[in-house]
Amino acid sequence: MKDLSTSHLLGIKDLSLNDINLIFKTADSFKEVINRPIKKVPTLRDVTIANLFFENSTRTKLSFELAEKRLSADIINFSAASSSLNKGETLVDTANNILSMKVDMLVMRHPHSGAAKFLAEKTNTIIINAGDGTHEHPTQALLDAFSIREKLGDVSGKKVVLIGDIKHSRVALSNIFALQKIGAKVMVCGPTTLIPKYIKKLDVKVVHNIEEALKWCDVANMLRIQLERQDIQYFPSLREYVSQFQLNKEILEKVNKPITILHPGPINRGVEITSEIADSEHSIILNQVENGVAVRMAIIYLLAGSVNRT
Repeated sequence: MKDLSTSHLLGIKDLSLNDINLIFKTADSFKEVINRPIKKVPTLRDVTIANLFFENSTRTKLSFELAEKRLSADIINFSAASSSLNKGETLVDTANNILSMKVDMLVMRHPHSGAAKFLAEKTNTIIINAGDGTHEHPTQALLDAFSIREKLGDVSGKKVVLIGDIKHSRVALSNIFALQKIGAKVMVCGPTTLIPKYIKKLDVKVVHNIEEALKWCDVANMLRIQLERQDIQYFPSLREYVSQFQLNKEILEKVNKPITILHPGPINRGVEITSEIADSEHSIILNQVENGVAVRMAIIYLLAGSVNRT
């Protein structure tokens, strides 16, 4: 078995193009597995994985759990709400107490940027970043790129636009890094106040008109407004945002070209995208969810190479 060049998955920046291609090739194999009548393989039957989620999550948490179960790993699910963190215990102490129970790998989502990297430096285990603050969400970016590859045959050379709240989105940053490494051209589109100032340093096109963005792109990845991470009002009203940046039937008919539509979820139907478009033949949103399990199986399997397995 080939190994990744890194012992953790903390961010896309740590992966090489060879790493990404290896993850995709491995995910291809696991996608065949999860579409069989018997969807389980005994690959990680001696490996124990703890899922540490310090933020609410539905899709990512369930996707990781299912990926782990499909690989026959033993699973511990950690609930921050009922943990000793509320009594003053540190993140490192919590992690080390879990690891002392002979846990081999930690999957962590945390509201603070850099938490996964911090824990990787302070503990002796494999860390997978399931999203840290507004920093990165590497597995989401990988499954997004994998889904584009599956739909269009290749990612290199494709034009991908990220539309919405770029400033507060860890999905956007990881997507930019992943897509550029694979050879795609990237654009971001949204209100000026929701585009971070550093974005142009990343060699990314910036526009503030959704029609212009859609005419340029092959793929549109729609991002929701991250209201839970906003401490001030970044636009006058939701109605104004919808009128300028919503993806709907009218704007697609005006553009009049085939566009592949993604969304990392959760979808705010009627805000960034209408139900009509989210459920249309242009959308591969449910494909993303299915591919998320296969991609996360691939990542867990490849990183677990250093763990003794039978």
